[in-house]
Amino acid sequence: MQGEARPFVVMVKPVGSLCNMECSFCYYLKTPNFKGGDEPFSSSSEFSGKSAEQFRMSERLLARFIRQYIESSPGPVVSFTWHGGEPSLAGIDFYKRAVELQKQYLPEGWDCWNNLQSNGLLLNDEWCAFLAEARFDVGLSIDATQWLHDKYRKDNKGGSAYEQAAAAVRRLQSHGIQPDLLCTVNSDTVKKPLEVYKALRGFNTGWIQFIPIVRREFGKVTSDSVNGSMYGDFLCAVFDQWILHDLGQLDVQLFAETMRVCAGGEAGLCWMASLCGKALILERDGSVYSCDHFVVPEYRIGSIESSHLGDLANSRAQLRFGEDKRDGLPAQCRSCQWLKLCNGGCPKDRFTRSKDGEGGLNYLCDGFRHFFSYVQPAINLVNSLAKGGKSPEAIMANLHTRLSAMWKGISRNDPCPCGSGRKSKHCCWSKRP
Repeated sequence: MQGEARPFVVMVKPVGSLCNMECSFCYYLKTPNFKGGDEPFSSSSEFSGKSAEQFRMSERLLARFIRQYIESSPGPVVSFTWHGGEPSLAGIDFYKRAVELQKQYLPEGWDCWNNLQSNGLLLNDEWCAFLAEARFDVGLSIDATQWLHDKYRKDNKGGSAYEQAAAAVRRLQSHGIQPDLLCTVNSDTVKKPLEVYKALRGFNTGWIQFIPIVRREFGKVTSDSVNGSMYGDFLCAVFDQWILHDLGQLDVQLFAETMRVCAGGEAGLCWMASLCGKALILERDGSVYSCDHFVVPEYRIGSIESSHLGDLANSRAQLRFGEDKRDGLPAQCRSCQWLKLCNGGCPKDRFTRSKDGEGGLNYLCDGFRHFFSYVQPAINLVNSLAKGGKSPEAIMANLHTRLSAMWKGISRNDPCPCGSGRKSKHCCWSKRP
C-alpha cells in the first residue's frame, strides 16, 4: 500500500446476500451468490443455515482482509462491520477466528470494534454469550410491531419472524448487550409513527434507526415505498414524542445527527455527508464495491486478491464515486438552506427532477426539507441549553413550559400557533400539552 492512510470503513459480507429471511423490500437479496461455477442460488430458500457455512468467506481471505484493513487504518481503533444477507449464517467459529486474527494483526496499543448487523433469528444463548464476551455491538432489524414486521419480513419459509427478532433483543439484553434497533419505514409503517416509535421505545435499548424504503421496479417506485411528504410527517411526529419525553434516555440516529450538524459538527451518516465513497463493501469472494447500494459490476473497484484494500479505497475510481455525489447536485440543492444537513441525500434516491427540470433531485427531498425546517428551532434551543449546562430533564421541562405558554388561550378554531395558517383543530391540536 502506498501513500497516506485515508479513513474509511468496510461492510463485510461474509456470506454475501445469503439470508434465512426473504424480506419483500430487500435491495440486496437478489445480488448473485454462486453455488459453484456459474450457477447462482435462485432464492434464500435453496439453502439452510447449516449448508450456508459452505459458502462463507474463506479463512485465507478473512485473514487477508483483516491484515489489509488494519494496515490501512490510521488507528488506534479499527471498526469492523459484519453485514449481509445474514452474517450469522457464517457461524460462530468464523467470528471467533476473526477475533483471533484481529488480535494477531493489531499493533500494540490499538484496539478494534466489531458490529454485527443481524435479523436475530440465529442469535441463541451461545451466540449472545460469544458476542458479549468478544465485546460486539449488534444492530438488529425489527419493524416495531408484529403486524408490520411480519407483513414484509418473513423467514425463508414464508412464516412469521417477529417473535424470534423480539426474543433476540431480550436475549442480547440478558447478556449485557443493548442492540441498536433498525426499523424500516415503508408505506404502512409511515402511517403509524407513534405506534411504531412507542413499540421500539418499549424495548428500552437506547438507540433507534429509521430506514426509509425507496425501491424502483421497471422505472417506477414500488407500492411499498415511502414518499417524501409522508416520510417527513412521520419523522416530525416521532421527533415531537422524542424531544418532549425521551431526550437523554433514547437516541434516534437522524435526530442525533441533525443536532450534531446544527451544533457545528460533521455528519457521521454517509447520506448526510457532502462526499460518498468512505464506506466500501467487501464481498465473500474478495471483491470490493463502492457502496452497499451499488453491488453491481460497474461499481466493482477491484479485489483484495490482487490489490491492497487501502489502495482500492484511495483509487481514482472510488474517489470519483465519492465526488460525484457533490458534483451531481442540481442547482435547487446547491441553493437550498438545508444543504449542509442532507447534501442531496443518498445517490440511490436521486432520480427525480428539480423545479427547473434538472435531474438528480432526491426522491425524499420534500420530506427532508419539511423535517429540517420543523425541527430546527427546537434543536437550536436544545443545543443552546445543553451548551449552558442544562440536563436533559431540565431541557424537557423548559420545552414543556414553552409549549404550554404557546398554547395558552388557543381554541380549536383559532389559527394554529405553529404558524401554518390553518385552524388549530386541523393542524397541531393533538400535540398541545
